[in-house]
Amino acid sequence: MKVTRRTVRLALAEPLRISRSTMSARDAVWLTVEHDGLTGHGEAVTSVYYGLDAATLGRRFAAVATDLGRFRDPESAWEALREGELAGSAQTPPAVTAAVGAALLDLVGKRADSPVHRLLGAPTAPVAATARTIGITSPTRAAAEARRLAASGFAIVKVKAGTPDPEDDIERVRVIRDAAPGLRLLLDPNGAWTPAQADALLPRFAHLGVEAVEQPLAPGDPEALAALAARAPLPVIADEDAVGLEDVRRLAGRVHGVNVKLAKCGGVQAALRIAETIEGSGTELMLGCLTASSLGLAPAVHLADRARWVDLDGHLLLADDPWTGIGGTDGFVRTTDLPGLGVRLRAADDTEGIRRADVA
Repeated sequence: MKVTRRTVRLALAEPLRISRSTMSARDAVWLTVEHDGLTGHGEAVTSVYYGLDAATLGRRFAAVATDLGRFRDPESAWEALREGELAGSAQTPPAVTAAVGAALLDLVGKRADSPVHRLLGAPTAPVAATARTIGITSPTRAAAEARRLAASGFAIVKVKAGTPDPEDDIERVRVIRDAAPGLRLLLDPNGAWTPAQADALLPRFAHLGVEAVEQPLAPGDPEALAALAARAPLPVIADEDAVGLEDVRRLAGRVHGVNVKLAKCGGVQAALRIAETIEGSGTELMLGCLTASSLGLAPAVHLADRARWVDLDGHLLLADDPWTGIGGTDGFVRTTDLPGLGVRLRAADDTEGIRRADVA
């Protein structure tokens, strides 16, 4: 199997402000695996929070590419990845493992003339209403964005919170509710609150119609998050405190939801293990994402029928998504019956910002 990689700059349509940072662009590294004339693709994006820059991703992809060379075909490589026997080293970041798994699944699906969701046991193509993020912004802009999204077909909005003055967050949610009263509302402070602040604020957000809150407390104390979930007036979803399977096992049945991001947990197979672990526990699945292209989000869309909450809008935040194939502009992400991941480059070999391909 031949393995190549490319790095591309993904610019956001407008800066996205959350409680801990403001982002206007990020790099994506694309992995391509070729075998017998067919190619499979995967994507990993840089993340300051997870300590991943483009150079680090490139080095880790190179190590995995060396390991891929020992397999006779993508099917045997995918099986090794599922069993934890492929990744170059134990230090391989979950985002790299997820991207390699995506590329292999894409290629295996194309070789079998089957979409990925069918390979994973779903007989029909998943279609799911996705949340759309409204960042920390002025009430006027938040209200206008809510009206625009509702008119476009969105039913769910995730509102970022965690400003120094919590009254700013309360006002932002209030104007969004008033501007588009039919929208379902999720709230995400990205770990900005103390337990005392959460106790004071959550009843007010519940009164405004917020359906659930994601990671209200600073990560690192899952016991405090579980205790908050037991007394909170609305569902509490763990994100930064639910990175991988062991984190989820500790929280299963003690929080109302866990946000599974493939780049955080290690890919499709890890996500399926998490879904199996929480089944019947009272903790439900949320599928989330980092800001990435349609290629990066596509594997999660193939799992979307398994989640209560779907937050797969990262590609919609971009100024120019280089890939297409998962929809979303009407409020619904969807797969098709095309083989593999079902995505394609909008303009092959002519995408702005792509640097020279390297043989990995």
